[in-house]
Amino acid sequence: MNILCISATYSPVSVKSGDRFIPTRAGSNWSINFHYANENCRSPSQNHKAKDTTSDSSKDAVTYAALLRNELLGSGIETVQDPHTDERRHAVPSQDSHSLFKYAVHTKRVPFHSDNEVSPYSLSPLSNKSHKLLRSPRKPARKISKIPFKVLDAPELQDDFYLNLVDWSAGNLLSVGLGACVYLWSACTSQVTRLCDLSVDGDSVTSVCWNERGSLVAVGTHKGYVQIWDASGGRKLTSLEGHSARVGALAWNGEQLSSGSRDRVILQRDVRTPPSAERRLQGHRQEVCGLKWSPDHQHLASGGNDNKLLVWNSSSLLPMQQYSDHLAAVKAIAWSPHQHGLLVSGGGTADRCLRFWNTLTGQALQSTDTGSQVCNLAWSKHANELVSTHGYSQNQILVWKYPSLTQVAKLTGHSYRVLYLAVSPDGEAIVTGAGDETLRFWNVFSKTRCTKESKSVLNLFTRIR
Repeated sequence: MNILCISATYSPVSVKSGDRFIPTRAGSNWSINFHYANENCRSPSQNHKAKDTTSDSSKDAVTYAALLRNELLGSGIETVQDPHTDERRHAVPSQDSHSLFKYAVHTKRVPFHSDNEVSPYSLSPLSNKSHKLLRSPRKPARKISKIPFKVLDAPELQDDFYLNLVDWSAGNLLSVGLGACVYLWSACTSQVTRLCDLSVDGDSVTSVCWNERGSLVAVGTHKGYVQIWDASGGRKLTSLEGHSARVGALAWNGEQLSSGSRDRVILQRDVRTPPSAERRLQGHRQEVCGLKWSPDHQHLASGGNDNKLLVWNSSSLLPMQQYSDHLAAVKAIAWSPHQHGLLVSGGGTADRCLRFWNTLTGQALQSTDTGSQVCNLAWSKHANELVSTHGYSQNQILVWKYPSLTQVAKLTGHSYRVLYLAVSPDGEAIVTGAGDETLRFWNVFSKTRCTKESKSVLNLFTRIR
């Protein structure tokens, strides 16, 4: 009985030493601590990989974290957001003051509603909110095959960063420049035809580009000519002069054709008028290696080996905008089909960056270092995503979400720089070409995958060994 009669002077505060340490939790913010505990347990590289993943395990981890928040913090989360959306943090609604460690059991009976309440006879220890969270429908994880569904042999496909030798027409014909010849491959019938052979003139192919209707294909040559061919009839309609060096970039705008050359000049010509009616755009100090018209047909973007990105309108002979942020050649250029005036460009080996521009205001929006040479860019027609192909040193293909710039997929397979890229007319598949003399077809923008990927190698051309 004497043990219970402890004087008030022997309070824990006045004890100088003891065998236990009792921490105080009065000033702790458990919601913040809970978040940082998950973030700090991973290294920065692991955090980056976790942000880029699209697997089911990532969504399971988010769901599990939400359950813990509900049960420990009373957050009241009922739905789980997609880990790839920009708002990945669960907002914690304002709650009454609760202790983290709460052992009291609510004995008040709540009327049972089968739609949104847990049965009072349920043995589950989870709260109503957590049950709603588990019952909420989950968006199926998007899976992009890491294996190309078709591989074609393409001998003599040049390993030259400044050329553009692959294009896909609206009629589902693929044009490929191989050495001195241009071949057409039908994606419907897999039939191969040779469109032209420039070896009789001692020339070679340096660029190919289809018009919007897919009836005409322009061919740029090493000697500076631009030939216009009728694909269905297999005949040459005209040969345009004007350049003094190879033509490595072509871009159609209706009936007008723009060509960029190593002579640093961009020529714009209407194929329906005499060749003398041309516009000469002079703004680059080195070879022009990238050309793209905007979707509204009003502006032309050009990239050059002088590390410059220029934007031209249809009336002036001087560039309306000039961007000089890249540290290497700018070949990769793409206009967004979803946002008016949004332009993305990619730099070469010394730059490695994707840079986004608002051409309506002339402002730089954002950039990201891809880690390797950017060779090509293309936007998805169906979603706010884009694909980039790369060279030194990883030779990879990356699919990005915009504007979060999270990587949706990373595809590998080429053993050389992925210098060539074209998008199918339905906007679901892409074809990539490299100096390893192969063309690889990938399903990157498809919403569903109902066809089984083929692992066999199909010969597009007969290789003489």
